[in-house]
Amino acid sequence: MRHLGLIAGAAAAALVAAGAITYAVAEDGGSGASTPTAGSADAGFARDMAVHHQQAVEMSYIVRDRTKNEEVRRLAYDIAQTQANQRGMLLGWLDLWELPKVSADPPMTWMGMGDMSSGKDGALMPGMATNSEMKKLGSLSGRQAEVFYLQLMTDHHKGGIHMAEGCVAKCTVGVEKKLAQGMVDAQQSEIQLMADMLKERGAKPRS
Repeated sequence: MRHLGLIAGAAAAALVAAGAITYAVAEDGGSGASTPTAGSADAGFARDMAVHHQQAVEMSYIVRDRTKNEEVRRLAYDIAQTQANQRGMLLGWLDLWELPKVSADPPMTWMGMGDMSSGKDGALMPGMATNSEMKKLGSLSGRQAEVFYLQLMTDHHKGGIHMAEGCVAKCTVGVEKKLAQGMVDAQQSEIQLMADMLKERGAKPRS
């Protein structure tokens, strides 16, 4: 429960800081020659992570309706609120840069991974759940729903960390790089927490 309290505190801090970060990105890369282009890592990360985050939010709200366990419900709420807020920031930056929110290029092109196999049953990027897995999550309840959610979210976080690390390495807008590093740190912590929660339920991550 202490871990969840720490995560909740971090989520609250992220919400409070959102306005400042959105303003800061305008100063850091929102005008003139420094504005990212549509094909830049900054724009690619913002587009792809917004999609990636949206599924995490959907999974989290599904499991909150499928279990009465307060620990899982609290974790799901924290993830949903944090990632919905970050998604809004990413899309807001694209608006600020006057760039499209969708691209004709395949996902992950900005990371040099545009030729990867994607879109299988709705799993557009690494770590994303398939449409079948999302449907299964919505059909489970109680302990089964908890375990499957924790397994899916662990995979989701691993894919998200890989993408965020790509932004840390390739993005040029300072506050976006800082946000990406924050995602890496927070999601690594949550992966450990979810591993402990799975162990408590006699289960383990899928990979």
